[in-house]
Amino acid sequence: MGILHDPELEQLLAALHARSDAQIPVIAGYTAQQATPDEMKDFRRDKLVALDRDKAEFCYQLCRASDARRIVEIGTSYGVSTLYLAAAVRDNIRTNGGAGTVIGTEYEPEKAAAARAHFAQAGLSQLIDLREGDLRETLKQIDGPVDFVLVDIWIAMARPALERVAQHLRPGAIVVCDNTEQHREAYADYFAFLNDPANRFRTMTLPFGGGFELSVRCPA
Repeated sequence: MGILHDPELEQLLAALHARSDAQIPVIAGYTAQQATPDEMKDFRRDKLVALDRDKAEFCYQLCRASDARRIVEIGTSYGVSTLYLAAAVRDNIRTNGGAGTVIGTEYEPEKAAAARAHFAQAGLSQLIDLREGDLRETLKQIDGPVDFVLVDIWIAMARPALERVAQHLRPGAIVVCDNTEQHREAYADYFAFLNDPANRFRTMTLPFGGGFELSVRCPA
């Protein structure tokens, strides 16, 4: 049995991870052609680009350990990592009662539609609020404190996204961000925000593939 203890969900996730993994060589080959950022964005428009399985499972564990109830995901794509986050919220509710939600963000309408279909297939739609469009607009309204944030989006949008959500983070909230070692220089603005004492973060890069940044919001 997998970490989620949910065979049907794990079967769906295995299929989605397999599709994502199959696209990695194609994406790598296109990247090697030194495409422009706009060309790369167009190329990746229909690609899964799912969060690695070990990172997604780690996020599930973090959310379970912290009893996370309000989660924000920056970059939903086809909804693979969203399913792990929603499963954590579901399991926290089952264990401790109460309510919870995962706020997802996706710019591409086709990806948002595919993600919603996956949420329905998994029976988790009621726990996910997928907001379609520019996250600088869709994240203007967040009700209640945020416990956990996953940042897995175009690097240029990482800092604007964190700036938008930071005001809602509770003390002790966790923020994770993908590929921060592999693209260290590109994440300079993101790290500048994290390392500004006024923003009250403590951060470390975990040794997952590409690097996985784990940041904690400290009390005022």
